[in-house]
Amino acid sequence: MIRLTKLTDYALVLLTLISRYADRRTLTARDLAVESRIPLPTVTKLLKLLQQGGLLTSQRGTKGGYSLSRRPKKISLAEVISLLDGEIALTTCSDHSSESTCEIEDCCPTRANQQVISRAIRETLSRVTLEDLRRPMRLASVGGSGGKSLVASITPQSHKVQI
Repeated sequence: MIRLTKLTDYALVLLTLISRYADRRTLTARDLAVESRIPLPTVTKLLKLLQQGGLLTSQRGTKGGYSLSRRPKKISLAEVISLLDGEIALTTCSDHSSESTCEIEDCCPTRANQQVISRAIRETLSRVTLEDLRRPMRLASVGGSGGKSLVASITPQSHKVQI
């Protein structure tokens, strides 16, 4: 099963909440914990990781808190997932690390296709932004057969995301 870690899922929730206020104000860890219903220690840990990863900035003082380091349309899901979970790949042999642990990698009949699928997933996630998460989305199409390109299309209300 392919699944985001709970921390990454929570990070996306927090970043989406912060993106709602991107032009207006900063949010404190306590504000975010209350609004998201994520425990304050978890929120604090994630905010620190997201700040260290360059996705958030913090401001001290009475009007302090956290805000996005860039506009919501400039922060992709792939960037968030990679920061917290590491490289996005379907299998260990389809990422770009040299530390594959698979014993049959040299003779695997699916390795090349797993790499294509992993690339399609990465590219799709790199085209979906925090701005997109603020609105309902739908899967418009998934295609690819007979040696043709693998295509995924996600349609937010305002525009299309395609590979």
